[in-house]
Amino acid sequence: MKIVFTGGGSGGHFFPIIAVAESLTKLAYEEKYIKPKMYYFGPAKYDEELLFDNDISFRKVVAGKRRVGYGRIRNFLDMFVMGWGILQAIWRMYRVFPDVVFSKGSYTSFPVLVAARFFGIPVIVHESDSRPGRANKWAGKFAEKVAVSYEQAAEFFPEEKIAYTGNPVRQDITDLPTKDEGLSFFELDNDVPTILVTGASQGAQRINDVVLNVLPRMVKKYQIIHQTGPSNFEEIERTKEIILEYSEHKERYKPVAFLDANSLRHAAAASDLVITRAGSSLFEIALWGIPSIVVPISVSNGDHQRTNAYAYTHNGAGIVIEENNLTSNIVLSQINTIFSNDSIRKQMGEAALKFAKKNAADKIARALFDVGMKHQEK
Repeated sequence: MKIVFTGGGSGGHFFPIIAVAESLTKLAYEEKYIKPKMYYFGPAKYDEELLFDNDISFRKVVAGKRRVGYGRIRNFLDMFVMGWGILQAIWRMYRVFPDVVFSKGSYTSFPVLVAARFFGIPVIVHESDSRPGRANKWAGKFAEKVAVSYEQAAEFFPEEKIAYTGNPVRQDITDLPTKDEGLSFFELDNDVPTILVTGASQGAQRINDVVLNVLPRMVKKYQIIHQTGPSNFEEIERTKEIILEYSEHKERYKPVAFLDANSLRHAAAASDLVITRAGSSLFEIALWGIPSIVVPISVSNGDHQRTNAYAYTHNGAGIVIEENNLTSNIVLSQINTIFSNDSIRKQMGEAALKFAKKNAADKIARALFDVGMKHQEK
């Protein structure tokens, strides 16, 4: 069996693909199937090491982006890029001719989805957000199945195709070490509350700025693991040295450019609270059962981050601070409120675990096998 993955140029799209690939390999081993040949079609490899580790072959397919409300000239030029990408995708799809295509959506998936439809290859779509993007909305019309992470997304797709699976999460960040091991990994104290700050893999400038503004006050009571994003790390390192120069607690602040899988699992084990965006990281936090402060991006496709944030926190798993209310004083006030009441933190952690769906990747892997086998039989 051959399976093509496509979709997204961010970790929020790519890492769930890796989670599904892991589950496909596990399922093939457990049920004595021949291991499927897996391919990733996209403009770039995103993480070459993870593709190699999971035996996924890369095939380059370019894609032009359609921007709404800006970039008219770039939109015009990208029409030609998209056209070339569709031709590339048709040729590469013909060479591979898979049994099923798994799409995570975004503009990068569009040429591959066009090629799949051209050849009549079955498609399974997964939508991570509460409001789907244009590519997934379109693909949902002809897809065999549509898996969604939020119940709210179901209304945008044909009812008979929907499966509420949750979001696939890699196994290597769900099996956490002990709290002591997590704290030791970052050289942190056992008796000081720990906060993990992350704006996803690329960081978030707005969150970074707020944290730095309140940092001297934060380190008096808390210790912070801060994923800054690679492009922001050096500047934050320099700023940290200035604003914490005379602080007796400067070692409580641990900025890192990027948390790889091993670092992330130790950071999760160490942390009592997470400050995060409203992307796919919410599903990781839910599986960890950690309270959160969620800061959705103020301008996102279909306002999906805002709807994600409120859908996630609806049952009490966290609190939402919208960007127009994001100030240092409000952030610190909310942090203090959460840590002032153990029962609040416990309830938030329990609500997060109720939101989590541990077997999302396994469900999607099973569907890919079933659909791929039916295609083989035709």
